[in-house]
Amino acid sequence: MRVAITGGSGFVGRNLAEHLEDPVVISRRTGADITDVDALAAAFAGCDAVAHCAGINREIGEQTFQRVHVEGTQAVVEAARRAGVTRIVMVSFLRARPDCGSGYHESKWAAEEIVRSSGIDHTILKSGMIYGPGDHMVDHVTRAVRTLPFFWTVGFRERTARPVPVDDAVDVLVAALEGRISEPTVAVMGADEVTLGEAIRRIARVAGRRPAYIPMPVWTIRVLAQLTEWLMVVPLVAKAQARMLAEGVSEAAPPAPEPPVGLRPHRTFSDERIRAALPEGRFGLGDLRIRLPWRR
Repeated sequence: MRVAITGGSGFVGRNLAEHLEDPVVISRRTGADITDVDALAAAFAGCDAVAHCAGINREIGEQTFQRVHVEGTQAVVEAARRAGVTRIVMVSFLRARPDCGSGYHESKWAAEEIVRSSGIDHTILKSGMIYGPGDHMVDHVTRAVRTLPFFWTVGFRERTARPVPVDDAVDVLVAALEGRISEPTVAVMGADEVTLGEAIRRIARVAGRRPAYIPMPVWTIRVLAQLTEWLMVVPLVAKAQARMLAEGVSEAAPPAPEPPVGLRPHRTFSDERIRAALPEGRFGLGDLRIRLPWRR
């Protein structure tokens, strides 16, 4: 089976590519435009399936949720038809849904609906927070607690998450690509359910840090997200991520079944897996988008 991977240089896409033989990797870094149907159809030629992993968690210039998630998925479906691809597996978000006031969630839902109505055999993976080397969750928490003497928790009521190890996410993707998941939409959640505060404390402990923890109202996290989107190359927290944290990431919306027993994620949110995902260093001036007078 030959597989094309959109978003193939992203976190999930590149991990999937490492587990496949001769994948076709498609991404902005390879010069491919996710909305270019002709280029996508040429790349999909000879492929049996497409793993649609392309996505963004913040908007920058022309890279908007509408363009990447909605128009990009429309292009992927049309290109798959032209190339004779028989299966599409799409990576979506656990709580993607319509009419919720979040451009990220709503555009991911719109993309799901495009795949559902495509007439092509498909599986939609509504995934929770995926972590591993090079992720955003462990990476950003670790670098933040190495930089600051304090860290915040979201709101005054603990939300929960079921973190998904990237190896488990890839296993589910491969099972879906091979047609071993019969449900057209499944919720992909980790084996452990932890509060977001406990997840942060566990990451900090493994990283050798013990910051002071300050509960912050949800609105302040949204303000922080807007500021870091403006100021940082890769924001500490994006607005879409602030919404995720405010809701918790342990339950699919709308409800969806989990993969069959034996295929669903089973690896725990352990110190060993957190340690394997720890980045080097901390946040510094190089993480800022603004050019300071003394920086050349």
